Amino acid sequence: MIFKPTREDLKVIGQGIGRVILGVGLIMLIPLVVAVVSTEWLAVIDFLIGIFACVAFWLVTEMTCKTNRDLTWFHGLIVASAGWLTAMFFGAIPHMLSGHFKSYLDACFDLMSGYTTTGLFLLQDLDHVSHGLNMWRHLLTYAGGQGIIVIALTFLFAGTAGAFKIYASEGKEEKLLPNVIRTARAIWMISLTYLVVGSVFLFVALLFEGMPAGRGFLHSVWLFMGAWSTGGFAPQSLNLLYYHSLWIEIVTLVIFVIGSFNFVLHYSVWTRRRTEILKNIEIRSFAITTAVTSFVLAIGLSKGGVYTTISEFLRKGVYNLISGHTTTGNATVYSNSFVGEFGFIAMWGIIIAMAIGASAASTGGGFKGLRVGILTKSLWGDIKGLVSPESAVVREKVHHVRDIWLDEALVKGTMLILLSYVIIYFIGGILGLMYGYEPSVAFFDAVSAGSNTGLSTGLTSPLMPALLKVWYIFVMWAGRLEFLSIFALFGMAVAVVKGKRVGRR
Repeated sequence: MIFKPTREDLKVIGQGIGRVILGVGLIMLIPLVVAVVSTEWLAVIDFLIGIFACVAFWLVTEMTCKTNRDLTWFHGLIVASAGWLTAMFFGAIPHMLSGHFKSYLDACFDLMSGYTTTGLFLLQDLDHVSHGLNMWRHLLTYAGGQGIIVIALTFLFAGTAGAFKIYASEGKEEKLLPNVIRTARAIWMISLTYLVVGSVFLFVALLFEGMPAGRGFLHSVWLFMGAWSTGGFAPQSLNLLYYHSLWIEIVTLVIFVIGSFNFVLHYSVWTRRRTEILKNIEIRSFAITTAVTSFVLAIGLSKGGVYTTISEFLRKGVYNLISGHTTTGNATVYSNSFVGEFGFIAMWGIIIAMAIGASAASTGGGFKGLRVGILTKSLWGDIKGLVSPESAVVREKVHHVRDIWLDEALVKGTMLILLSYVIIYFIGGILGLMYGYEPSVAFFDAVSAGSNTGLSTGLTSPLMPALLKVWYIFVMWAGRLEFLSIFALFGMAVAVVKGKRVGRR
């Protein structure tokens, strides 16, 4: 029997969502300051309107949803899924007011792409947007990489038992520290430290390439945010191709590979447990799948007779493959080069890399290396079981910070999430085929959206069909939250309509 959510349930959820939206409004203060310093007064007005809308929504929820009840798992799942969706609508206000979008749907598309660290965009005339809007774009993907729920936990939630439930509902299952609020703050400390160090390296590289200091400072911060969050946003429409710089490519490659690692792994390294890098199943999985997909890429490029020198193969081929594998989306080639130059085999090498994705509880998307490792180990255990004596007990384990013994529940849960990703990849590809796109093009962009990558063959544009835009928004959202909180939100919608009130038959 399905029970209808009570009034108190709705208050807990409403209060949580309100605080998430307040967090969005607080983040808008940073691009507001940038717009003021840059004397971009129209952008200043845009952000003031956005901040006012966020604060007004929060005040309404605080007054109408006031409650002392703690969050349950159900509440946490709903706050995470509905919070991200609501944050998209409010965060899109400055975007829409900027005049760089064909419609509010397009603005919402870019917001969801930023929050989910995808990197696909429909913004028009990117090369001439204000500094304030560019800061907002990159700040979105930087904040989204850590998680907007993590932001809210860091500043706006008390350290209650329910805090972990909302934290885990955003797709992060491990705590760095016993207290989840301290965990959220530790994640931010890690990210901010890397922000300073990475931006300095990028700034030096940009100065070396001849960019003026003021502009170089902004570009270095924006490029770091896009790379670290594995979001792939860049301040120019040509992405990294704009810079034509080996040094920028090397530094961003290091940043997004490190950014794709699990935050727990980062914390282990920071606390001097560096051997974890060699033992971790996700690192091993990433190394193996990178080698395999690079081999497929090499075959495809060799067959097409393109990027035949070592330098070209590494900068135009391997760079984009690793960018796809970490679900970053930084590109060193034109979008139409994936179709016109890479060819079928090389494109599918990148598609497979994007589908697999990065690490669990990181800034990346896709299946995740941990799940690939679990399924591979499970399969290997089944094979060993078949060739072992009937009396033998065969158990497999993976090492992810600690040894994890595989059981039926873990494998089934892993298979459910993996199957969910396969379904959204497949549906997106079929929709693309229905609109007349070539199969490789349709599936390339569909997997890119569903895995939160951001590489594109050119299909993703303001001219793409509205239904595809809506579908991509959905899969970016579902893929980033890893489905469970989305299932809970749909379940709540059913319960509201068909559920029975508690205490009634």
